[in-house]
Amino acid sequence: MQESHVTDYDVIIIGAGAAGLMCAIEAGKRDRRVLVIESTEQIAGKIRISGGGRCNFTNLEMGTEKFISQNPHFCKSALGRYGPKDFISIVEQYNITYHEKAKGQLFCDGKSSQIIDMLITECEKYGVTIRTSCVVEDTEKKGDIFLLHIRNETLSCASLVVASGGKSIPKMGASGFGYKLAEQFGLALIAPEPALVPFTLQNDLHDKLKSLAGISVDAVVKWGKISFRDAILFTHRGLSGPAILQISSYWRAGDVVSINLSPNCDIRALLKEQRTVQPKQEIHNLLTLRFARRLAQYICDEVGIMGKMADLSNEKIDKIADFIHDFRIKPNGTEGYRTAEVTRGGVDTDEISSKTFEAKKVKGLYFIGEVLDVTGQLGGYNFQWAWASGHAAGQYV
Repeated sequence: MQESHVTDYDVIIIGAGAAGLMCAIEAGKRDRRVLVIESTEQIAGKIRISGGGRCNFTNLEMGTEKFISQNPHFCKSALGRYGPKDFISIVEQYNITYHEKAKGQLFCDGKSSQIIDMLITECEKYGVTIRTSCVVEDTEKKGDIFLLHIRNETLSCASLVVASGGKSIPKMGASGFGYKLAEQFGLALIAPEPALVPFTLQNDLHDKLKSLAGISVDAVVKWGKISFRDAILFTHRGLSGPAILQISSYWRAGDVVSINLSPNCDIRALLKEQRTVQPKQEIHNLLTLRFARRLAQYICDEVGIMGKMADLSNEKIDKIADFIHDFRIKPNGTEGYRTAEVTRGGVDTDEISSKTFEAKKVKGLYFIGEVLDVTGQLGGYNFQWAWASGHAAGQYV
């Protein structure tokens, strides 16, 4: 174990989110003198709001294919050493009841504050100090010691951990601090971008679709070979919903996204059947069997087909079916960091040890959590990455 009592702390962790608190607990277990500093007034902001206030704290269907990174193998080591069951065991020790939703997602039965209280209690148990409203103005390294300049004081430590997250949701204090610090010490970045974020649409398409705001549809959203099946939501600004958020993490500006608006019903077969069964039924009324009335009308308007089922040729049915099963949109962008749940990109993992999370070029400097170029899909994966990376670094800081 390192001894560096000439410093104020053995370890200073910048960022009191999921990764930072987990790292602090593990370092505290090793009798390290640990300080966690948070720039905002409250710690664990993303934990507090996640899962509609119930904290989707992990996912049972954990796999490295659920993560995006320039180096898809980087996350394997930490996730292999600290998986969902490891975090669940702590949750159960604190008698926090939880439930599983679709696709392995675990949520608290009660409020997400239970998870925060659990982490605070663990920090207190191991002597971790947490300071809020503490903004780092400058950082430097002299010899083996890091110096953090904070208002009218300077704090020193042997190990500095950057757990400051990405740029997503700036109103909660998110910033590019971690990226700037990485660059200061000569580490490369993968360009950060908003991820798990709603799409915005171009003027003409926006004007056509804004009348559908509030309508939700079960759909398959596809970009290239990547696809997700879940709800999409038409909004006043564009498209949102879980399937859209998922695909946004992979989508690249200028590309087209394909949406199957009826994944569990073959519209072509349905219309041909109903042409015989209900020949006098109007097509837009018949489509309300599958869609909200406003969406059914929009589909008919876009393909330019109206009238009774009996008058629909196979060609017209094909045109309607093709539109519904391959509804193509070209987003003009996303809503940005303001509503993005996470940030894609970040500190290049080639710069970081996958075992210790220490920067290869800078002894004693560690990066964990969202600040790294590792981004999980929607559904608890990003929290598990925070727990796993924080736990790993906590064994070495």
